[in-house]
Amino acid sequence: MNPIDALFASRRAAKRPAFLPFLPAGDPDLAFTEELLPAVASNGADLIEIGFPFSDPIADGPIIQASYTRALNAKLKLPELFAALARTKLAVPMLGMVSYSLIFKMGLDAFLKAAKAANLCGVVVPDLPVEEAEELSKRCRDADFKLILLVAPTTTPQRAEKVVKACSGFVYVVSVVGITGERTMVFQPARDLVKRLRNLTDLPLCVGFGISQPEHVREVGEFADGAIVGSALVKLLDGAGANRAKALADVAAKVKQLSGA
Repeated sequence: MNPIDALFASRRAAKRPAFLPFLPAGDPDLAFTEELLPAVASNGADLIEIGFPFSDPIADGPIIQASYTRALNAKLKLPELFAALARTKLAVPMLGMVSYSLIFKMGLDAFLKAAKAANLCGVVVPDLPVEEAEELSKRCRDADFKLILLVAPTTTPQRAEKVVKACSGFVYVVSVVGITGERTMVFQPARDLVKRLRNLTDLPLCVGFGISQPEHVREVGEFADGAIVGSALVKLLDGAGANRAKALADVAAKVKQLSGA
């Protein structure tokens, strides 16, 4: 069984939502990433989503864009990223957040082979239109590798049905219209969207965008299978180049606080 399936089966049995932190790779360098991932895993992460830096991110706000820029300015290369993840052995699953252009350029089969060898169990592809997802979806299923696509509040019911059919592992539910980033908000639109999606799929539904505080995690955990937190953690990496120990401790402490909710 794919570790992502096993995770959500256990969480559903325990009636406990999963906590999914997002962390960009290579900020400020891959050596730091290799230190950070085990620290995050040991402080309450259930599944870690790893961002593959890309020069033109689709839905990422300024905090994640700045982190990607720092990684790319350090000349991060895809083979080096895969090698670093291959050296990382965690007790929790790892998932990639990857632009489809990177997958297409490398080749679908080559990407899947490299990703699995790098201990990844699946991939979120935020810029892959569902109309073009059939081939990647099939190859992922054949390889027991999860493909996660996004459903937003603006997604039509007809399109949402196509998206969830292309997904495996879980469905990424976007809580708001717009880009990633911290917000002070009520998650009623996400609650309503999750309710509608329950009629379309049995896959776990995980909510991301705008989640930054323990009370957000608690609220989302009332109606979804998982809470995804990105920008609130990524902003703590801004000073990692100057003070690695502090950044590592700050991110680990924030993960512990949020996962405890």
